[in-house]
Amino acid sequence: MSTPVPPPAPQAARVPHRVSHHGDTRDDEYAWLRDDNWQAVMKQPEALDSDIRAHLEAENAYTAAIMEPTQELQQNLFAEMRARIEEDEASVPVTIGKLDWATRYQKGGEHVLVCWGPPDSRVEDMAVALDGNVEAAGNDYFKLAGYTPSPDGSMLAWSYDDKGSEYFTLRVRNLTDGKDTQTHLVDTTGTAAWSGDNRYLFYVAVDENHRPGKVMRHRLGTAQSDDVCVYTEADAGFFVSLDDTRSGRYIVISAHDHETSECWLIPTQAPETAPICVAARTPGIEYELDDDAAHDRLVLVTNWSPDGRAEDFLVAQAPVPTQNADRTAWQIIRPHEPGCLVLDAVPFKNHLVFLLRENALPRIVIENKATGARAAIEFDEEAYELALGAMGVYDTHIVRFTYASMTTPMQTSDYDMDSGARILRKTQNLPCGHDPADYVTRRITAISHDGAEVPVSVVYHRDTKLDASAPVLLYGYGAYGITIPAGFSVTRLSLVARGFIYAIAHIRGGKARGHNWFMQGRGSKKTNSFEDFAAAARALIERGWTQAGNITIHGGSAGGLLVGATLNLAPELFRAGVAEVPFVDVLTTMLDDTLPLTPPEWPEWGNPIESATDYATIKAYAPYENIRAIHYPHILATGGLTDPRVTYWEPAKWIARLRARRTDTGLTLLRTEMTAGHGGKAGRFNQLHEIAFVYAFVIFVHTVLREKNNDNRLQD
Repeated sequence: MSTPVPPPAPQAARVPHRVSHHGDTRDDEYAWLRDDNWQAVMKQPEALDSDIRAHLEAENAYTAAIMEPTQELQQNLFAEMRARIEEDEASVPVTIGKLDWATRYQKGGEHVLVCWGPPDSRVEDMAVALDGNVEAAGNDYFKLAGYTPSPDGSMLAWSYDDKGSEYFTLRVRNLTDGKDTQTHLVDTTGTAAWSGDNRYLFYVAVDENHRPGKVMRHRLGTAQSDDVCVYTEADAGFFVSLDDTRSGRYIVISAHDHETSECWLIPTQAPETAPICVAARTPGIEYELDDDAAHDRLVLVTNWSPDGRAEDFLVAQAPVPTQNADRTAWQIIRPHEPGCLVLDAVPFKNHLVFLLRENALPRIVIENKATGARAAIEFDEEAYELALGAMGVYDTHIVRFTYASMTTPMQTSDYDMDSGARILRKTQNLPCGHDPADYVTRRITAISHDGAEVPVSVVYHRDTKLDASAPVLLYGYGAYGITIPAGFSVTRLSLVARGFIYAIAHIRGGKARGHNWFMQGRGSKKTNSFEDFAAAARALIERGWTQAGNITIHGGSAGGLLVGATLNLAPELFRAGVAEVPFVDVLTTMLDDTLPLTPPEWPEWGNPIESATDYATIKAYAPYENIRAIHYPHILATGGLTDPRVTYWEPAKWIARLRARRTDTGLTLLRTEMTAGHGGKAGRFNQLHEIAFVYAFVIFVHTVLREKNNDNRLQD
């Protein structure tokens, strides 16, 4: 790779625009990049304002020109990643109702095939209900979302998004002839639930502001305009979701924000009855539930407690309500244990299964209902990922789980809860071969600014020298209580094989160390996330594994906010920053209550419309607001034109202001997918191209640009 003289970078027009809140006035010279017609653009990308389109296309052309020397590297990375993927990979079948269901791929196929057959079928013998490749034909973007078989196994409700805007269309396919019925439900979230008599389909409708606020009941054979609204959410700050219980007895409507929830039940055998509230919402109280049919009770994971709140959640039971109920009859069946976070509680006929996280590591505990005896499934590695697998049967003694580590490919196992026998059902296959012994995974601790101990999961090749010369990619997220698992990735091996140390910082804002770990990284305490991320970088430096200026930080969405804020906080630590679909214009977005996610996000970030304190807090860390006239690391940002979660103009504005204010000649690149949304391009190989592009940028700035100039800047 060589470094040709770069073409002139696009210079976005600076259009005077002033906004005032709480007595504070801000200049937002790039506000014009927000198309006032954004709702139409979500459904019709061609409706984008011509001046905005011209600027985004100019940015794309500039980025392509800068990255031209990496074309061969991108192709090599893509080929390596693809070689690690089993092209005809298939899932382990799951029994749902009367049939087994599985997914598989065809060699060369971008999209999944959904298959069905009688119990104990082999996947290769199953009939194909949906071929995602056929459905995607002719579309620039296509994502097959959910699929839900009817109770009698005769039909399949399925959904897709053909714009990337997450407006999903629901269809119903007759499995006898393989043809779709006349059901064609638009502007949905993509999830559906069936009535027990197979005559009704329940779904969540999305409004003009892309908010899921209504649950609709559709009778097969009728028009969508005839659908009945069975639930309306009056609070714009609450999301509405839909599910059913594994027992098949109930459809569950959940209304929730980031700290309060409320559930309603509809009996599947009485689909025309009004929903029944399990317990009315109380600010700060969360609960989710499943049906324990053998005991005619509900099992709940909740932070409710009779004497206050259970910070790390507990497990309770409640009688199945016959009318709107409250919490007076709730009884604790697994008490709160500080430091042991309850992630899930799954009832079976004779057992209860708990998924927990303690000491930043997940574990599974199984309780025998009859005896009360508990047993844990044990694992040996220092850092790993563990999750409950897909299970559609309530009356069974088998629990399925998945396990992986940063060196061990994903394993799917069935565990016999009666005998304790563990049956390996599938191991992720890497056709090109993989020896876990070639890699080392570690768990280290970084000490943050206030003494907090931040876990950091690390993987590197056994031949990598841990010294100042080692390049690092440090990944983080740190929001919404989401914990980034220390799992296996076929893509990151391409970096690790090239001598990179790959690290994941389990910072505050996630729940790696319990619910309080989450609370210490949100709202007024959000800056702890950024301090933790910088501390993780310093910990790697202090161990002598790398040096300042040899670390690239990487994150997406809220993780893009993490990258942007940490670059402002400690730019001297880093070689580069990669921010994918980054939430970097936090203050402007949280002040715009017409955007899809703004009201539901106020509990997470604060409400700067109502609160001057929240306004000041967000303004103090928002990446876009805090760009200074200083030297910055090299920066790559990505966006999606039809992204309803982080709108395309956030990275566009951020890059424009960064380029205008930075005092060096480092790279400031933006790439916007003009036919995709938050998740980028659809299709398993298309996504590899995007990852290869990002990794090529990382390798480029750590090798070619470092050789050209040791001060971390690209000179003219």
